[in-house]
Amino acid sequence: MEQIRIAVSGSNGFVGRNLRRFLSEKKIPVTTLARKKHKQFRLEKRIVFSNLVEKNLAGKLKGCTALIHLIGTGVQTASSDYDLVNVDITNNMISLCKKSKIKKIVYISGLGVHPSTTFGYFISKLRAERQIIRSGLDYTILRASYIIGKDDPLTKNLARQASHGAIIIPGTGSYRLQPISVVDVSKIILECVINKKLSNKIVDLVGPKTVTFASLANRFAKNKGVKVKKISLEKAYYDALNRPSTAAYGLDDLNILVGDYTGNYEKLARLCGFKIRAPVL
Repeated sequence: MEQIRIAVSGSNGFVGRNLRRFLSEKKIPVTTLARKKHKQFRLEKRIVFSNLVEKNLAGKLKGCTALIHLIGTGVQTASSDYDLVNVDITNNMISLCKKSKIKKIVYISGLGVHPSTTFGYFISKLRAERQIIRSGLDYTILRASYIIGKDDPLTKNLARQASHGAIIIPGTGSYRLQPISVVDVSKIILECVINKKLSNKIVDLVGPKTVTFASLANRFAKNKGVKVKKISLEKAYYDALNRPSTAAYGLDDLNILVGDYTGNYEKLARLCGFKIRAPVL
């Protein structure tokens, strides 16, 4: 493999940590972008920043082959909304790539992003995608389903619910997921950097098996020795709106969950050229 150095934004998040570990094991040098110090893996150079428009930031990224853009949010607050994080920061990342002469960007978007969407989270992801496509950079946009691994957000949520004695299923639970292992996601991201077949592509980042949320929740509950409790969608949304600190699911979590989004696994496997296994849930 030609020598490469990969920059990773959002390097201290769930996907970022796992990706960095994988790249370290492959002996691939990494430059991390983070707002605070974190544990470093072998062959890592760490950049701690307070603002992505800092004058000297681009210079520190010179020599990187590609940028893996993992910064994003699925939750809005009064001080941090979707446009600020998902759109504006993506624009800053594009600018950094150009200033530091990074030619490739890999972006984690969301399964369910579509021009006809009316959901704010997906609209912000679509705007970020369009910025990347118009940038002139070589890109791969990965529209992710649920990414599963140790301490992934979905499993942590279910474990938290189990600690209170029950797993909550909003509505029927018949809406589907297409989970993918974070280990395979790390392999796929590397392929996006080195495999020309993934150049200038939008690809669904999904696993080979489709499961209903009810079947996933029941399996998780059985493994934890707790019961499953079904509540109406009306109550789930009421709790998310009016009791956000104690609700089992956030408002936008529900919108994504019940959206019943599935993707094209065959295209992903064909472009990557290796078998992707269903994750152990």
